[in-house]
Amino acid sequence: MARVFDVIEFMDEGGTDMVRRVPEYGAGDFRLGSQLIVRESQSAVFFRDGKALDVFGPGRHTITTANIPLLASLINIPFGGRSPFTAEVYFVSRRDFIDLKWGTEQPIALRDKELGIVRLRAFGSYAVAVTDPQMFVNKIVGTQGLYTTSQIGNYMRGMVVSRLTDVLGEVASSIFDLPALFDELAGALRARLLDDFKALGLELKGMYVGSITPTEETSKAIDERAAMGAIGNMQQYLQFKAAQAIGSSTQGGGGGGGDVAGLAGAGVGVGAGLGLGAMVARELGAAMSGGGQQQAPQAAAPAGSPCPKCGTVNSADAKFCSNCGSALGNVKCPNCETMNRADARFCSNCGHKLIE
Repeated sequence: MARVFDVIEFMDEGGTDMVRRVPEYGAGDFRLGSQLIVRESQSAVFFRDGKALDVFGPGRHTITTANIPLLASLINIPFGGRSPFTAEVYFVSRRDFIDLKWGTEQPIALRDKELGIVRLRAFGSYAVAVTDPQMFVNKIVGTQGLYTTSQIGNYMRGMVVSRLTDVLGEVASSIFDLPALFDELAGALRARLLDDFKALGLELKGMYVGSITPTEETSKAIDERAAMGAIGNMQQYLQFKAAQAIGSSTQGGGGGGGDVAGLAGAGVGVGAGLGLGAMVARELGAAMSGGGQQQAPQAAAPAGSPCPKCGTVNSADAKFCSNCGSALGNVKCPNCETMNRADARFCSNCGHKLIE
C-alpha cells in the first residue's frame, strides 16, 4: 500500500528547484484533515489525471472538501475522509530565477555580406519567474511531461535558441557588426519570447547575450581577411613571398662549401626569387586591376644578322659587332642597287667592285 501523507511540505534549501513533485515517484495518498504547509515564495498545486486542479498559496492549510472543491468532485471520499484519496502535489517556486543559461548546441548558419556563409555559436543567460502556477503545471508537467529543473531548463533553452536564429538573420548583416549589437539582439530576442513564456505561465524578466563566437572554419576565414587587409600592396607581398620560398629552397639544396659559398648561394636564390616574384606579382596585379583582361606581351627586340667575322648575333640596329668590333649592316651596290653583306668585296648581282 502506498504511503499516506498526513503532512505535505517541501523545503527547498538550495533555492534551485523551480518545481518539486510530492511524492517524487508514483501517486500520493492523502487524507482529508492532512496538513499542507506552503512556504513563502511557493505555491502548491494538486494534480490528478493529467490536470492541475486546486492551488494553495503560502501558509498552513488543512485539507477539507471546502478547500479542494475541484479535487473532491473527481474522487469518492467515504467514511468521513478517513480513507485516502490519490493525487500528486507540485510545489512551484515563485521566486525569480535570474541566472538560467542558454547556448547553441549546434552552430547557427548566417549569411554574411562580407564573408558569405558563416557558422556561429552563441551563449547567454536569462531570468524568469512563475506567474501562473496552475498554467505552469498544466503546460510543463501535464503537456510536456517535465518534472525536474534540468528538464524544464532544457525545454526553455530550446525556445530561446529557436527564436535566436530568426533574430540573428534579421538584425545582423555581418559578423563584424555583432559585437556592437548585443543589447539590440537581447532586446529583440526578449520581445520575441515574451508571449512564448507567458503561454507557459512564466514571465521573462531579462535576456542577455554573453558571447557570439565563430566556429574554427569561420575564424580561419576572418584571419585570412585580416591578413589581406594588413598586406596592403599585393604585388610587393607576392614578390617577397616568392623570393623567400626560392631563396629557402636554394639554401636547403646545397651540400656545403663553406660560409662564402653558402652566402653566394643564398644571394643567387634570393635574386632569382625576386625576379620570379616580380613576374608573378605583375601577372596577378594585372589580372586584379584590369578586370581579368590580359595585357599583350611586349615584343622582344629583333635580332640582326650574325657578324660576318666571328658569327656573333647582334641587335638589328647595331653598327659594329659587340664581340670583335667588325662593321655590321648591308652595303648597297652603286651600279644595280642590290643589297650585299657589309664584308662583300663584289656585288652578288652584277659583280661590281664594292670595296676599293
